[in-house]
Amino acid sequence: MHHSYFILITLLIFTLPGVHGGNILVVPLDGSHWVNMKVLTEELASRGHNITVMRASNSWYIKETSPHYTSITIPNEGGFDEEVFGTFVSRLLQIRREGASFWIRMSVEMEIMNQFSEMNKNVCEMMAHVFEDEQLMQSLMDAKYDVVLTDPGFGGGVLLAHRLSLPLVFNVRWTIQGEGHFAIAPSPLSYVPFPGAELTDKMSFFQRVQNILAYAFGCWQVEAIVKTHYVEFSKRYFGPEVDYFSLFQAADIWLMRNDFVFEFPRPTMPNVVYMGGFQCKPAKPLPQDLEEFVQSSGEHGVIIMSLGTLVGYLPHDIAEEIAAAFAQLPQKIIWRHTGERPKTLGNNTLLVKWMPQNDLLGHPKTRAFVAHGGTNGVQEAIYHGVPLVGLPLMFDQPDNLSRMQVRGAAKIVDIANIDRSIFLQALQEVLHEPSYRMNMQRLSRLHLDQPMKPLDLAMFWIEFVIRHKGAAHLRTESYRMPWYAYHSVDVMIVLLAAVFFILLTTVAIIRFLCCGACRRKIKSD
Repeated sequence: MHHSYFILITLLIFTLPGVHGGNILVVPLDGSHWVNMKVLTEELASRGHNITVMRASNSWYIKETSPHYTSITIPNEGGFDEEVFGTFVSRLLQIRREGASFWIRMSVEMEIMNQFSEMNKNVCEMMAHVFEDEQLMQSLMDAKYDVVLTDPGFGGGVLLAHRLSLPLVFNVRWTIQGEGHFAIAPSPLSYVPFPGAELTDKMSFFQRVQNILAYAFGCWQVEAIVKTHYVEFSKRYFGPEVDYFSLFQAADIWLMRNDFVFEFPRPTMPNVVYMGGFQCKPAKPLPQDLEEFVQSSGEHGVIIMSLGTLVGYLPHDIAEEIAAAFAQLPQKIIWRHTGERPKTLGNNTLLVKWMPQNDLLGHPKTRAFVAHGGTNGVQEAIYHGVPLVGLPLMFDQPDNLSRMQVRGAAKIVDIANIDRSIFLQALQEVLHEPSYRMNMQRLSRLHLDQPMKPLDLAMFWIEFVIRHKGAAHLRTESYRMPWYAYHSVDVMIVLLAAVFFILLTTVAIIRFLCCGACRRKIKSD
């Protein structure tokens, strides 16, 4: 009997399909983008894949050594580090607090544009260093990678994948030209809100005008921020016939970091895979000291506050107002704050330099989450069903929180005119109005009710690309078409010309027949 079982198990082992460990080159973005890319790299490594991460020498979050990957460090002294970014954030907040006029908003946009232009310039310079290092390029070709996994918020990974002629998978919400859908999928502006416009899919006439103007402004920003750097780079290394943006559109799989619990319904494409919340997981037990603090809150529960990986503290006077508002609440507060301790801080508030955010959001005593509106934090709040009090600062954060407010799961406070009474009122509204928690828990149920976990879905499609050396059958070829062919302008012109010719011919025939009839009548008279 035991001998029969042994034979059966042996046969099963030999008939199971072999697991092929892929050779994956990862070209990530630093900062908060690395937080979610790190989840993918660790999961891929746990499944037996060989991971190589290309990083800049001045990387902020991406470590040179890791048990999950080997790294290739590229000299880059250009400038995206903690100190530079902290100065940039402080400058943005200073401008925003000067007022809410059109010119103030334009000043903020110009600051962002200048910073992003400089960052894209640094990326192109770093990739030029890679391309011109013959020994490094030869080692990359000799490594025989199966796929490049990159975040297209900057273009380094896309350029390298094209140079190495490798399949390309995106971990994406944003590309260098804006929100990912707008780069790959049809996006009718009549009902698809342009990111940053803070609109919904139900727009009035004037909102549609606003949406189109926002889209036009966004296109101008891309021209100013991105195009010059990448056009020059593509022309130099790939030749004038290569359109840099078509390299992005040629990606095999777009792993989109959102889903339709967060996104408004819109057209999509067969190679777009939604993995919103893939980084979320059930809460683990808290450290003992933190658990004791949470339990001391009793029936009132706790509020947690974090402004993400990039912003550890706010200007001192704003922090004082926030601390004063917290001090008036019966709840306990856990606040990630690395700046000077506010003088108005109450006994109910614990300041920490780091917090296990996911585990705190999943704790049954957590009542609200004060957040800046980054995609990672919003998705963790949805996953755990915790309502939001939003303090949007920059980038996509106002738009992210606007989507949650429309769904009745968040209350937004403008940091430009925040004071303790305004902030306290927002906190009390979210804490005591049951609809906020009910709406967020409904979104959580929708998000969790999926046939496959988002992380497993992402793994399947990365491995699919490795197995089949790409996914060309899912990729549209529309990006190869000129704009007039894509929009059928040439077809419409030909059809209109044909109709015009038929009309002219018809008129000419009628005139000829009429003239002939008139001549016959004159002769008969």
